[in-house]
Amino acid sequence: MRTELLFKNPKTLLNKGTGFLNGYSHSLNPYTGCSFGCSYCYVRQMPVATFRKQEWGSWVDVKLEAAAILRKELHRAKGKGKVTIFMSSSTDPYQPVEYKEKVTRSLLAVMAENPPDFLFVQTRSPLVRRDIDLFLLLKDRVRVSMTVETDLEDIRKHFTPAAPPIRARLKTLQLLSEAGVPVQATIAPVLPSSEAFPDVLKAVVDRVCLDDYFMGDGSGGRRTRSLGIHSLYKELGLEEWYSPSAYRIVYDRLMHVFSGDQLYLSKEGFAP
Repeated sequence: MRTELLFKNPKTLLNKGTGFLNGYSHSLNPYTGCSFGCSYCYVRQMPVATFRKQEWGSWVDVKLEAAAILRKELHRAKGKGKVTIFMSSSTDPYQPVEYKEKVTRSLLAVMAENPPDFLFVQTRSPLVRRDIDLFLLLKDRVRVSMTVETDLEDIRKHFTPAAPPIRARLKTLQLLSEAGVPVQATIAPVLPSSEAFPDVLKAVVDRVCLDDYFMGDGSGGRRTRSLGIHSLYKELGLEEWYSPSAYRIVYDRLMHVFSGDQLYLSKEGFAP
């Protein structure tokens, strides 16, 4: 799918942390829209997408002068109290456009100069490894969370054909961990996976968060149901993986490899 790029001049970047992210003082989105266009993305049902009248994944707005805006807002916010930032809540900060535009990297540079109390970076892109130098400047004030919904590449292609390959994400987690960057693997949503999945993750991380449509889409699964995701499971004959209890399949497998203090469920795994 060809992605339409539009360049916008935002007035603000930091948004108040609300709802699922109410543990954070702010959320931060370097872009609007996401070219990965994942089939199950809850943002498809949010106003930012529905008002656009264009297919989710077909457009991305690039935020101009983002670093200058954040520098002012961050200084102001820190003067009012503790600042914890979730990046990003409605886009992937390392989607393909970031290779050229480097909006996310410019924001990280600002935060490296004037660190927030905590920064959580959520992505599914191997490009995040490019910014290891800046993450190291933030030390223990940052955690990079890499989405790894499954270890099965055919499943990944069925649900998220435009997203990066699983092997590349695992390699990136390994590189970040070896460099000393705090990381976690996030199985969100829980897609069908193999019994070997826990061992695959154990080789690269010591912290895992699980989340599913029912815990994590902000509506008890209603947003996801309205996307018709069940039909994707039906096509594969894997309907049993689409239920509020399906996460237990993976969680119980993980418990054989990870200790209880290394496993987190839904919101607790994203908390600052």
